[in-house]
Amino acid sequence: MTSKQRSYLKGIAMSLQAIFQLGKGDIDENFINQIDTALEAREIIKITALPSHMEGPYAAAEALAEATGAEIVQVIGSKIVLYRESRKNKKIVLPK
Repeated sequence: MTSKQRSYLKGIAMSLQAIFQLGKGDIDENFINQIDTALEAREIIKITALPSHMEGPYAAAEALAEATGAEIVQVIGSKIVLYRESRKNKKIVLPK
């Protein structure tokens, strides 16, 4: 992903509300499936890592991105933004 594409996605993410919260438990298969489904439907999602989450937001973002095949757009504070192009419902057209 180019810096221009990442910047474009950050702009989109600014207006998004977080749709998932990472609590103190580990990232389990059910949570990964929910993230995967949301990425397929929306392409870009925002997740909040609560302070009680043990790994920290960046480590959690890396684990989620690897498990779902997504790209990390940004991690700011406790907010994680992930992007993955939808296979069936492509909505976001990235700049070249």
